[in-house]
Amino acid sequence: MAIHPIEFRYGTNEMKQVWSEESKLRKLLLAEAALAKAEADVGMIPETAASEISVVADSVKLERVNEIEDEIHHDMMAVVLALSEQCKDEGKWVHFGATSNDMLDTQLALQIKDSIDLLRSKTIAVRDALVNRADEHKRTVCVGRTHGQIGVPTTYGLRFAVWASEMDRHLERLNQLTPRATVGQMTGAVGTQAAFGQDGIEIQRRAMEYLGLASVEVSTQIIQRDRHAEFVMWMANTVTTLDKICVELRSLQRSEIAEVEESFGKKQVGSSTMPHKRNPIKSEQVCGLARIVRAMVEPELLNNTLWDERDLTNSSSERVIFPETCVLTDHILKLAEGIIVNLRFYPENIKRNLDLMKGLNMGEAVMIELAKRGVGRQEAHEIVRSSAMEAHESGRHMKDVLVSRTEVIEFISAKEIVGIMDPEGYIGTAVEQVEAVVGRLREKKH
Repeated sequence: MAIHPIEFRYGTNEMKQVWSEESKLRKLLLAEAALAKAEADVGMIPETAASEISVVADSVKLERVNEIEDEIHHDMMAVVLALSEQCKDEGKWVHFGATSNDMLDTQLALQIKDSIDLLRSKTIAVRDALVNRADEHKRTVCVGRTHGQIGVPTTYGLRFAVWASEMDRHLERLNQLTPRATVGQMTGAVGTQAAFGQDGIEIQRRAMEYLGLASVEVSTQIIQRDRHAEFVMWMANTVTTLDKICVELRSLQRSEIAEVEESFGKKQVGSSTMPHKRNPIKSEQVCGLARIVRAMVEPELLNNTLWDERDLTNSSSERVIFPETCVLTDHILKLAEGIIVNLRFYPENIKRNLDLMKGLNMGEAVMIELAKRGVGRQEAHEIVRSSAMEAHESGRHMKDVLVSRTEVIEFISAKEIVGIMDPEGYIGTAVEQVEAVVGRLREKKH
């Protein structure tokens, strides 16, 4: 019986597989086999034992592990016993010198490594989709807004370039944190490696080498959770960017703005009672699920504040935090890419909104030109401000008010005012900025 929406509504199969119980067991068994090989390398256990443990590890079944756990109420020891009973002669060497979290934290590192690979590829896909949109619309002039009010013009390309650059920074952060988050350990009961003797450091190094992980430099019974918190915070930060993008796209899809629109299927239903509705449900889903991912930051930070060399308060919460956060972040990234790639633009509405203010939004352009032609900047500001207030109150077009002001016409002709107030001519270096971002990011391979 499915209960959690991740089971039937959200998430990709590939990420769900990373965090499945079957995958967790396989990685625990890989860690046990790697430990045995490392111990055999230094002569701590017989090579025949390491070989047998490695060979039979694939024979351990989750059903059997669960049966044992039901009896002994210890998940890691259930794995140890299930593996030991598969060994013909060498079961006594399974888990030799190790503590539970040597295996559990190493298994977690393997899962995080696999998750990062998936998240990296999807983050690249989102970034590249944004880059393509930025390039496509670098000259699409549109209304800029501050405080929810129409301001001077900008371009859609600049918006998408800003977002693409932000996603690229998330990729940099992910690459930087990966070596910190993907470390394993073989340090024993409280981190001293006492059970491994003087070979402890070498055993850990060799075991992690077999697994393709880095070795923790120093730890207690567990790997310190600042590493994992950084990964969770990366996911929260990344989905917040996607939340921001989708908030903007939802706003731009409002009926009274209607500049862009999510893709809408031929048979898609927007409302059970209002047949005309074309709701931005994908963007809303991104925004909603991002809240869940962000909510996981505090509990993972608290998982670093354990008693002494460790307690068990991190264990139960992390069984929820890591699968849920990784699955939802992966889902959000995939959803966001589809939204961006399939986004529909309405040029006629973009142009309509540029003209909506009857030239009021072009006041800065006139002010700057007045200042350039000898009017003091502050005086020019007051001339344009008072003209804007008059235009607003009377409902007249801003240019009509401006050409009626002698203090304006003295410096700028009526014909020039029309040109100065053309939004297409007041986008500064927006195109050049977009081209720089697009060029830089298209050169990157990852």
